[in-house]
Amino acid sequence: MTRFRLATGLMLVTLALGTTNSRAQNASPDTSAPSYDLKAQALLDLDQAQKKFVTLANATPAGKLTWRPSEDSRSFAEVLLHVAAERYQILKMMGATPPESFHEKDFEKSTTDQAKIVDELNRSWDFAQKTINGMPNADFAKLLPKLGPQANAGDVVYILVADAHEHLGQAVAYARMNGIVPPWTVDALKRAAEKKAAEKKADQK
Repeated sequence: MTRFRLATGLMLVTLALGTTNSRAQNASPDTSAPSYDLKAQALLDLDQAQKKFVTLANATPAGKLTWRPSEDSRSFAEVLLHVAAERYQILKMMGATPPESFHEKDFEKSTTDQAKIVDELNRSWDFAQKTINGMPNADFAKLLPKLGPQANAGDVVYILVADAHEHLGQAVAYARMNGIVPPWTVDALKRAAEKKAAEKKADQK
């Protein structure tokens, strides 16, 4: 019975894939204008991530910035500095020039001082923001053959956004493992409690 169900399941998946492939092959090319503005959305996403990185860095006790989940992992401070460093490194892939003060080799281990880490996050974000804002929309389609036959500058910006969200999740995990509730979660819980209290008060009238 189990083998019969497995065989039936595989057959249905095969038929479904065949139908999907057939539709894809018969579909007309999409020639409509794109409705997604990568430049604006990337700047919005990166700005939101930046604010969370900074508030989380400020909420982390100084003694926890050297904490790491294992010996072969980055410390909390190193994760935050890694975020700052990759803004320079990733945008460099499409020709942006990092500031002379950025020393790639030892940047992640350059400091464990909370204020300096926040300063580096702010400076690198300022660099990234100015770089992306300074790109004409046409530049997002500019081909970068050294990165791949179809790679373009827009891909680099997309990589930067994905990288920011990856390390934001990592930083949140680090915080939670140390009993630190992200400030934006604290704010959300406070608003939810206030709303609940207001609704309860209205029901009692």
